[in-house]
Amino acid sequence: MSQEQGVHTPTGPAGDPTRHGPLNPAEARGAVRRALAECPAGQSAPYTPDSLSDALLVASELTTNAMLHGGGITDFDVEVVGENLHLSVCDRERRRPVTLESVDRRGRHRCGGRGWPIVCRLACEVEVADLPTGGKRVTAVIPLLGPHPEGA
Repeated sequence: MSQEQGVHTPTGPAGDPTRHGPLNPAEARGAVRRALAECPAGQSAPYTPDSLSDALLVASELTTNAMLHGGGITDFDVEVVGENLHLSVCDRERRRPVTLESVDRRGRHRCGGRGWPIVCRLACEVEVADLPTGGKRVTAVIPLLGPHPEGA
């Protein structure tokens, strides 16, 4: 398979038909690192240190959101396609991710609510799709080379 066609890294644990993918953000970051290292002919995918940091942060945020707000991770996929990393996380909840104000109605600072804006800022594309069996799939595309997306 050529790099243009993509490199798919299966992430599901062997023998577990109920769920696929990482159990936590650290495992998701490991899957991202493996996908970048396992390109054709043993060559790693070209990426900048900033894009690696971006991809690891997006993986952490998406898996954390699925765990905290989506009823758990039901599927996970990471794939290098050309000069981009495609990262998808599925969960059990159909509700779309939302951005929360950093301060609540009473003026108290919230401790969360910043993950979704981070994902939207670091990815050049973000898609949220309903799954036929319930839940949703959130897919983020992170550029590995070139200029970082401004205001994406």
